[in-house]
Amino acid sequence: MKKIISENYLTLQKELHKNPNYGVASIKFAPNVKKIFEDAKLSSISDYGAGKMNLKKTLNSLGLKNFEYFPYDPAFPDYGPPKEADLVCCIDVLEHVEENFLDNVLDDLKKITKKFGFFTIHTGPAAKILKDGRNAHLIQKPPSWWLPKMCNRFEIKHLQEIPIGFVLVTKSKML
Repeated sequence: MKKIISENYLTLQKELHKNPNYGVASIKFAPNVKKIFEDAKLSSISDYGAGKMNLKKTLNSLGLKNFEYFPYDPAFPDYGPPKEADLVCCIDVLEHVEENFLDNVLDDLKKITKKFGFFTIHTGPAAKILKDGRNAHLIQKPPSWWLPKMCNRFEIKHLQEIPIGFVLVTKSKML
């Protein structure tokens, strides 16, 4: 497996995850994920950058319970490696990736996406600061920077601008 995070940055991420308000973006996007999942009659979700598994908890509270759920997060090694699924969610994660490892992460996402992807990307600064003084959003780039990288790996089904960045719904290029 290609490297996706440096040891130093992994330590900083583990520290940030101690904050109960870190890794909560998936909560507000769970209704969108539920709709895609049900409309497409899917059976599995891979949550790439799952953090504290707030996506699964929120989907369960919204009544979605009968599905396979595969969390992945390097800050939570007990989850194990990324696993392929019908729907791969990567919510408020990609902007946190070290730029020199971004292609490896995007390749990971492509490899595990059997049918659809749901990605949200924040394009500005985060409210949180890393212990080393950097903004928690290591990549602060506009959609025009991100889209070629995504189009190389996925078919874009839907692109929506949101106040903090944008949402992408993608389809595997293998379909």
